[in-house]
Amino acid sequence: MQIHIAEYPQLKQIAWDRHADDFIEGDEALALYERNWRYVDHLNLSNKEQELINLLVTQFGNGIFHV
Repeated sequence: MQIHIAEYPQLKQIAWDRHADDFIEGDEALALYERNWRYVDHLNLSNKEQELINLLVTQFGNGIFHV
């Protein structure tokens, strides 16, 4: 699963050391969200980004979001 960083504002913020036009694997995206959740403005997540996180947790986190 390839995720375009630029499509997800909070992911773009926590993936500051990568180009916004880069694509990352789903498991890597989940790891970034989990590791940097304290920097995510989770109250202002778009529906699209929240759906992505839910999908990542289901597919790569065995239903568990480690934050």
